[in-house]
Amino acid sequence: MKKKFALIMCSMFMFIMSNGCGSGSDSETVEGSNIRLRIDDILMSVTWENNDSVRELKKLLTNKDLVINMNQYGGFEQVGSIGQTIKSDNREMTTYPGDIVLYSGNQIVIFYGSNSWSYTKLGKLIGKTDDEIKNILDKSGVKVRLSLSNSN
Repeated sequence: MKKKFALIMCSMFMFIMSNGCGSGSDSETVEGSNIRLRIDDILMSVTWENNDSVRELKKLLTNKDLVINMNQYGGFEQVGSIGQTIKSDNREMTTYPGDIVLYSGNQIVIFYGSNSWSYTKLGKLIGKTDDEIKNILDKSGVKVRLSLSNSN
């Protein structure tokens, strides 16, 4: 009985951790969001947040794709400038692999590790394991392309 209970508790813990519980962000997603994110040539599935920052990011993509040359930082994230400042609502949070956040109102950060800081949550990579995310992001010279799904 104790083993069964321990197994259930362990499973619950793993589920909570893999879903970024405790990130302090709104868990709603933008309905019908059509923002695509590519890391190098890999199209990633993303659940985008329902907030003003994502809506402003989407407006930036109306006329053209946004290509961001990312830089590895701290051994746990890739960071790059979006070229202008958009609305932010920073909150203290702990990030997990796959989290996408806005930093300083003008930089997108994609995590392949964990960190605690004040960010605005933009979204979360889905459909990839933590190891797969790390293999994609744990290198120098990553290029991120944001576009609307109805554009090329």
